[in-house]
Amino acid sequence: MTITIGSGAHEDFQPSLRMATGSIILAHGVASGDVDMAFVNPSACLTQAYKGTGMFDKPLPVRIVASYPSWDRFVVVAHPRIGITSLAEIKERRTPVRMSIREDPTHSTLVLLNQILAVHGFSLADIESWGGSFQLNGPPHDKRRMDALYADELDIICDEGIPTMWFDEALQQGMQPITLDDKVFGAMEAIGWRKVTIPAGRFPHLTQDYDCIDFSGWPIYTRAGLDDETVYKVCAAIHAKDDAIPWDGDSYTDINQVWQETEATPVDVPFHPGALQWYKEHGVKL
Repeated sequence: MTITIGSGAHEDFQPSLRMATGSIILAHGVASGDVDMAFVNPSACLTQAYKGTGMFDKPLPVRIVASYPSWDRFVVVAHPRIGITSLAEIKERRTPVRMSIREDPTHSTLVLLNQILAVHGFSLADIESWGGSFQLNGPPHDKRRMDALYADELDIICDEGIPTMWFDEALQQGMQPITLDDKVFGAMEAIGWRKVTIPAGRFPHLTQDYDCIDFSGWPIYTRAGLDDETVYKVCAAIHAKDDAIPWDGDSYTDINQVWQETEATPVDVPFHPGALQWYKEHGVKL
């Protein structure tokens, strides 16, 4: 989806700002000026564009305008019956697992999962070649997933969206968290992902601390070369419409949060100068 703002007071519509949603690959279009701003989740995808890692073979001049607060984690849970305690064991045993993942091939969870599996030396295609299968879903708490979970038809689930409580329901059904080893975490951090810990008790059926990958933040971003005035005005508009924006009640604290480093708004990419000007003039502490 693209929203274009401009002037209709002429014979031809004259656009002044184009904003879009989409895959992080759209960062190429933002950098080139095809669109002016974009919205992506999670923040770590934008970090890869900025660093020129992961999906990007060179750094792009992207900058943050603001970040919609969203606390989330990417988790992997497995049923004890398959007898694995790490993803590496799937390759070692060529286990024909039934894995629940997203159906959109461009979804950022699959970007991350493919990156994780690549460090382990195998792929989703390999899992299928070993007799494995994929149960595909839209949102994290998709009825198809939950029906399969309660019918005991899943061996592994890999996804984000854990505030929807699918994660806790999976634990309640006997699934166990699978963490990554230090080598894999190191490789993911080098790309731009963050290692985080979900403390025991954060979810009712999580009985011990669990190390996983951060999946937080929905940054609005632009190119470094976009004029400061436009970015300044966007920040002013966000601030002015605070009461009208449908914030995530479990993540949002106050309007200043969208310009700060918090658990729900990780910041690993610089803010645009126009945004910095707005924040400084309005007393936001970065």
